[in-house]
Amino acid sequence: MSDWIAIGALAVVGLVIPLGMMAVSAILRPSVPEQGKKAVYESGEVPTGPAQARFNIQYYMVALLFVVFDIETVLLFPWAVVFRPALDAGVPLTRVLWPMLAFVGILAIGLVWAWRNGAVEWTRSPRATRRKTERDQT
Repeated sequence: MSDWIAIGALAVVGLVIPLGMMAVSAILRPSVPEQGKKAVYESGEVPTGPAQARFNIQYYMVALLFVVFDIETVLLFPWAVVFRPALDAGVPLTRVLWPMLAFVGILAIGLVWAWRNGAVEWTRSPRATRRKTERDQT
């Protein structure tokens, strides 16, 4: 039962500390409402258009593929570290090499599938295409 008390105490501390910090910050911070502070700030640029712009789905697809291959890299490093010591310890090459080749092969099949379905090809938005044709005509 004491394990659950420790878990409960950790949960309480995990909630009390952030809530306490936010409360102290709300009490101590200066409040100077100005119109300039309420404006959206984006790298010093004056915002134009609506705040909720629609993004191309390609950004999300590329980000997802980046995460997948980033995880692949993270999983390849420990394998590379233990590869030589495993061979020196007498583990057969096939037993060390095939699991990682299968892992990389599955990811390569996924990359080929994504490539064939156009997930990694950048397409121009209709607005960008329209702007380019307008510039070319003038």
